[in-house]
Amino acid sequence: MPSSALYVARTGLQAQDTRMQVIANNLANVSTTGFKRDRANFATLAYQDGRVAGEQSSGQTAYATGVNLGTGVALQSTSTDTSQGTLQATGNGLDMAISGDGYFQVTLPDGSLSYTRAGNFTTSAEGLVVTSQGYPLQPQLTIPQGASAITIGQDGTVSAVLPGATASSTLGQITTATFANPAALQTASDNFFKETAGSGAPQVGAAGATGHGTIRQNFLEQSNVSVVTELVDMIECQRAYEVNSKVISAVDDMLKNANQSLT
Repeated sequence: MPSSALYVARTGLQAQDTRMQVIANNLANVSTTGFKRDRANFATLAYQDGRVAGEQSSGQTAYATGVNLGTGVALQSTSTDTSQGTLQATGNGLDMAISGDGYFQVTLPDGSLSYTRAGNFTTSAEGLVVTSQGYPLQPQLTIPQGASAITIGQDGTVSAVLPGATASSTLGQITTATFANPAALQTASDNFFKETAGSGAPQVGAAGATGHGTIRQNFLEQSNVSVVTELVDMIECQRAYEVNSKVISAVDDMLKNANQSLT
């Protein structure tokens, strides 16, 4: 197994490059509705054990300390920060935000379900409530043509005044999905998350029920990215990258000196 300082420093460069990619993605999505920031997690690579503490050093004594040489660092995982983003008023009747736990359910073209915190919905030509990509909200909800005074309660109950009527009529109820381990959801494009074995099966229920957040009409949840935090992490990452680069330069100089001494 490679164990030179050059190899160890190279793994450090790769780790910081990966961390910078995660930071860059967070900053790129600072204005993305419902976006959840990611964090890169790292772990040490295998150690080379030259000597284990407690081994016999002679017939009567044992080594008090061992010799363990690390071989670098590698990406262990990326984790998603599922904390609540700021709710921003929009004045759009079909904009919704979940205050608390839960995700909106969306049916994809292949029939599978995806989950999102982005509640910037609109209607199709048929009046179906859909995402900006045209994917229908699940359970499906249709707003009749000419309906007015659309109201979405905190429990997800949708009502409106239909043409020719004076009283409000209930059109349906929006349910939300929660997960035992939402941090294990697979992040996908278009603000979607997908169920994984680690996240557990979705628990679907009415908004405001036990374990489910409430729905806020006329609001959108903003990204939970803090620009200040990301900039601090970026500076720290840059410094760590520079230090690993200097290690490579220093080891290269050492090898040159050794080579010159031997020739």
